[in-house]
Amino acid sequence: MSMFEFLVGTFYLGAATLFVVGLHKMRAPSTARQGNLISAGGMAIAVLTTIVFALVDFGGNVIGWGALVFGAAVGASYGVIRARTVKMTAIPQLVSVFNAVGGGAAAAVAFADFVANLSRASLDLTVSIPIVLDVLIGSITFSGSLIAAGKLQGIISGKPLTFPGARVLNVIVALIAVGAGVLLLIMPPNLLILLVIMVASLVFGVLMVLPIGGADAPVIVSLLNAFTGLAVAMAGFAIDNQALIIAGALVGAAGTILTLQMAKAMNRSVGAIILGGFGTGDTATAGGAAAADLTNVRELTADDVAIQLAYAQHVIIAPGYGLAAAQAQHEVAELAKLLTDHGIDVKYAIHPVAGRMPGHMNVLLAEANVPYEQMLQLDEANAAFGNCDVALIVGANDVCNPDARKPGNAVSGMPILDVDHAKSVVVLKRSMRPGYAGITNPLFTDPKTGMFFADAKKGLADITTAVKEYVTA
Repeated sequence: MSMFEFLVGTFYLGAATLFVVGLHKMRAPSTARQGNLISAGGMAIAVLTTIVFALVDFGGNVIGWGALVFGAAVGASYGVIRARTVKMTAIPQLVSVFNAVGGGAAAAVAFADFVANLSRASLDLTVSIPIVLDVLIGSITFSGSLIAAGKLQGIISGKPLTFPGARVLNVIVALIAVGAGVLLLIMPPNLLILLVIMVASLVFGVLMVLPIGGADAPVIVSLLNAFTGLAVAMAGFAIDNQALIIAGALVGAAGTILTLQMAKAMNRSVGAIILGGFGTGDTATAGGAAAADLTNVRELTADDVAIQLAYAQHVIIAPGYGLAAAQAQHEVAELAKLLTDHGIDVKYAIHPVAGRMPGHMNVLLAEANVPYEQMLQLDEANAAFGNCDVALIVGANDVCNPDARKPGNAVSGMPILDVDHAKSVVVLKRSMRPGYAGITNPLFTDPKTGMFFADAKKGLADITTAVKEYVTA
């Protein structure tokens, strides 16, 4: 090993160390930003090391340098612009696009490495296996993530999209991809077979995500993120790049653990989520009309809600996707601060799958500078609801549906926020329309529940204005 190769390996090891430290820091909301910066520093070191390595490898190759500079400029520009301009409600879509880019790039690396070795009579299994797995997983991630982004953006319906024979076709396409992969391992390098693997995997990615309903969106985003990590790790094995192997393994492991935890939080297996069919998306469902019946519903005004909050001792706010859609994180933070300044204990109950991606509510509240110690995770929140005077639900639905404790419905067995254990419940949402699971919520007709129908942003502003009249009186 030359001194240059030793230095490259050392810098890659340093980058990998920063990845591990950054990932560890991301475990807690209070250190997540610091962890993100540390990980970004590790990636900067890895990229610069790769560029220096390419300088030696390309030499005077103008085309190689041109492609490298152009790709880096386009990628960096897009990343900076999108990160600075994206709305908080569009972050799940952006994450899905990033997943697609990561998986597609990894597949492209393996594809290029395979083409470079086409002249060889055979490939070692240590090379051909990572290439096959990289193209297969990366292609699935690319097409699946684009479909997921389209569903989240509303370009594609958020409802489960199925057709007769869809699952049979899924199995056939998967068998074609796997069969072609095995064939490529035992035959001399053949570009046509690799193209079959790529096309079949792209089709499988589309067929896998189309049946996914809106309720499973956070889990499928996490699963595709894990796929991206695996694809990147395989690309690292294919081109013998330690930084890619370590970074991809970390992302794959973290994404897999998160996916399993979120699936558990929904009381659904990952297999059932991949088979799809759960959730209805944003559009009205067949049950929507019946759900809009206001019989037995106690409707409140902003003043009614303000009275309850102003004279409470313990308040727990349960945010949901409606909060994100209305971009009302600053309004809810203002209301909570007003109550806190008045001596009222305020906490936030965060459900693992509230919103459209893992940690969606934590990100929203952190952007509004909500103190981390006020954010309670599921178990902590449920332990606190029994001592809660008012539970204020903002735009959440399925994650607080008491029917989850009963068998025989779409959310049966799903761990929920026990908001109905509070002394009084206030639900702020635009209508009685069901959530993603497409079923009605009996909490809305509970005698202790009051419904305040309004857009989350305007509704919270009206409540805050009304509360000020009571706390300053």
